[in-house]
Amino acid sequence: MKTEEVKAYCAVDFVFQRIGGKYRGRILWYLNAHQVLRYGELKRLLKGITTKMLTQTLRELEQDGMVNRKVYLEVPPKVEYSLTPESMELIPLINGLREWADRRIIELPGDPQKIDC
Repeated sequence: MKTEEVKAYCAVDFVFQRIGGKYRGRILWYLNAHQVLRYGELKRLLKGITTKMLTQTLRELEQDGMVNRKVYLEVPPKVEYSLTPESMELIPLINGLREWADRRIIELPGDPQKIDC
């Protein structure tokens, strides 16, 4: 008798696998704010990110169905990134997390610096 493998998911883990990590949420946030961004534009917005990390994160977001990647066949090559309808559904939730963090940052000891993102 062959047993089928059962896949179980925790919904919280599932969502944070999509938006968690150091840069995923910010990439989605910037794409929402700008609608469409090219690779270099994203690199400038994401201060401190390496080329390797940006490429890897964008590939993962694309594989997860969170980001559209449009390649234009021209010289020099042009690639644009935008949100998918699935990822657009997350923007209000990410904004809620941002608002929560805004309230908590001011409670930090010392003189915390909050930057806009």
